[in-house]
Amino acid sequence: MKTFTLPGTDIVAPNVVLGLMRIADKTDEEIRELVRTGRDAGIDFVDHADVYGGKLHECERRFADALALTPSQRDEITIQTKAGIVTDGPYYDFSYEHIVSSVEGSLAALRTDRIDILLLHRPDALVEPEEVARAFDELESSGKVRAFGVSNQTPRQIDLLRKYVRQPIVANQLQLSITHEPIIAQGVSTNMLAEQQAVTLDGGGIVDYCRLNDITIQAWSPFQAGFFTGVFLGSPEYPELNAVIDRLAAQYDVPAIAIATAWITRHPAQMQVVLGTTSPERVTGAAQGSELPLTRAEWYELFRAAGHLVP
Repeated sequence: MKTFTLPGTDIVAPNVVLGLMRIADKTDEEIRELVRTGRDAGIDFVDHADVYGGKLHECERRFADALALTPSQRDEITIQTKAGIVTDGPYYDFSYEHIVSSVEGSLAALRTDRIDILLLHRPDALVEPEEVARAFDELESSGKVRAFGVSNQTPRQIDLLRKYVRQPIVANQLQLSITHEPIIAQGVSTNMLAEQQAVTLDGGGIVDYCRLNDITIQAWSPFQAGFFTGVFLGSPEYPELNAVIDRLAAQYDVPAIAIATAWITRHPAQMQVVLGTTSPERVTGAAQGSELPLTRAEWYELFRAAGHLVP
């Protein structure tokens, strides 16, 4: 498993992350097996959110109930969670009160004294960055949160926060897969009037922006064809792509899911892949893509096979 020091922190992180948004209905033993499988593969970084699980803090609570971590075991795991979504509505709330209250709820549910990384969950159109800064200052000074980031935010949204927030923004969690890749595909076909691929959907160059500002991109839904429309792996809707994936999987002697992971980890932006699966077998398979050395030719072949233009 490839690891790196997350810029802006002293956290040594793997480039594959175990996302736990789907564990609410799993048994304690199933959750333990999932986490144990991840740990065996070198994944000691878990991703939560206060809204995961149907009830507020439910997946965080299930994780803590199943693992019952000792203090020393807790020290071995990086715990990331998110705040900002209000499910009644739904709407977003980046107020000081909501952020602090959410973190207090996460700490209680997770049975821990600190969150390693807190992300703002999607953009709040009514954000008052001074409020965010006040919440971050309090949470940092009290030792309740070690590092801060965002999700699904554009360069200008991050710049607005950075004008007021003292702490570095260390991560931006963005949807990315071989088939859902506007944040990469747009840059390949910039200024091509007739190509839909050239349309800017991310506020302008978010991948390059994150690289320039030492913000780690965390790729969520790495195997989804679109926005929760089903996976592309093995899908009859992507025959050409799956033919290339299967050929490369055989060539590298890994499962197909490792190739899908490697397409993201190969990118020099040093991204993290956030797994959403609850299958231990798929976790093990995906982890094999952590250090898989796809060539430029292979990476671009996958890009083209997914239906994207290389001018």
